[in-house]
Amino acid sequence: MTDDLLSQLPLFATDQQLAAAIVGKDRASMWVKAVIPQLEKKGFPRIDPLHDGRPVPLVRRFYDGYFGIKASFSAAAPDGGEDLSIWKRSKRREAGR
Repeated sequence: MTDDLLSQLPLFATDQQLAAAIVGKDRASMWVKAVIPQLEKKGFPRIDPLHDGRPVPLVRRFYDGYFGIKASFSAAAPDGGEDLSIWKRSKRREAGR
């Protein structure tokens, strides 16, 4: 058995099924009422009228993007301290003195 509850859902899942898989049964009702409307504004997959559910692969893809999992970013270490002494005062500002 896998810990990934989304993979155990049907291809098109109800909001209640998705909620239980994402936040657990205890918080599922709150998530359906309060969170889904907010997520839909950010591109959360809509309910497919033909299948009467949200496409689970698109929900997974949404969360991959939401958490930056698929974003192209580098987790490299910082390149060192900044030398702020290289910045000089604006000549325009000095001329007004």
